[in-house]
Amino acid sequence: MQHKQNTEQPKSAMAALPTSSSFNLSLHLHLHLHLLLLLLLATTTSDCHAEPDRRAALFAFGDSFLDPGNNNYINTTTLDQANFWPYGETYFKFPTGRFSDGRLVSDFIAEYAELPLIPPYLQPGVLHHWRYGVNFASAGAGALVETFQGSVIGLQTQLSYFKEAETQLRQELGRAKAGWTISRGVYMFSIGSNDYMSPFLTNSTILSWYSRSKYVGMVIGNLTAVIKEIYGIGGRKFGFINLPPLGCLPGMRIIKAEERGRCLEEASSLAKLHNRALSKLLVKLEHQLMGFRYSLYDFHSNLRQRMNHPLRYGFKAGKVACCGTGRYRGVFSCGGKRIVKEFELCESPSEHVFWDSFHLTERAYEQLAHQMWSGDGIYSSPSPCSLKNLFEGL
Repeated sequence: MQHKQNTEQPKSAMAALPTSSSFNLSLHLHLHLHLLLLLLLATTTSDCHAEPDRRAALFAFGDSFLDPGNNNYINTTTLDQANFWPYGETYFKFPTGRFSDGRLVSDFIAEYAELPLIPPYLQPGVLHHWRYGVNFASAGAGALVETFQGSVIGLQTQLSYFKEAETQLRQELGRAKAGWTISRGVYMFSIGSNDYMSPFLTNSTILSWYSRSKYVGMVIGNLTAVIKEIYGIGGRKFGFINLPPLGCLPGMRIIKAEERGRCLEEASSLAKLHNRALSKLLVKLEHQLMGFRYSLYDFHSNLRQRMNHPLRYGFKAGKVACCGTGRYRGVFSCGGKRIVKEFELCESPSEHVFWDSFHLTERAYEQLAHQMWSGDGIYSSPSPCSLKNLFEGL
């Protein structure tokens, strides 16, 4: 339509000119041809120089709560993979590598932000989708390098991948548009759970080497360094998910038989210390870093509510997982590909808060994502902000 209008316009202008004004006619023809050429160039210019997409990109870092399948592409064990049935059975109808029966929080946030599913960084052939964001999360990852070292993509390595992606974005989109994408993007984090659970799951003695406050300080310190590096590259908007009551996850309840299924309080107390330190850190960074904005979702309180009062939220089971075996189905055997092969599978995952021994069902993730987006479940802070606020730039 544009080309038709622009080619017809010179004709009407020519008809209005006196036939004797050959100089004016030549001048008008020259001007209109020049204008037409500019319009044609504008419509055929490569996407690198087109008007930027107004949608903010999503960049995700962290662990299995956000991992869409990066661990499919690394040399690891099935303890840190979910690329087999029945994972993914509800929504995708096949295993994608997500630790759930369907979508994760990050998938729902992308939907609310009108973005496509954000691909895992290591998935081959997805470079052209990076303008909408990239997911670097890895199941089992922690902020500490030592956490499940050699089997996962730790937070520092995820940061190095982000730097590689940023370089490739500049090459693909051009410096200006890539810079705009980086500065407008939202950086989402779920990290720390594995740092505090791994000592109990591996019989490590690391917690005997440090005081609890010192250990939490190490985790927070590493996270702080990553946040500041992303800020230095251009990131300004950050979304954080604090830690759940770790000792109450089905897989943690069964560690000490003498506790008879009660929450493992040693792990939960570490999560509480971490959450307090994280909240203080973000308030501090908001004052230190110009333009730094954040949203902090209170995963701890909101998950506990669903565990203790499942019926209020439309669930039938708040503490027993859908897939696994043993008490609370806390034995991490879902799919029969891990150390223990026997497992049970519930008929209706949507009736459960927990999908397997450590992870949630799609329905639970959807409820939490909706709270994150709307701001209903964000952590109380001096300047609370919802993810919707961050994506829409309010």
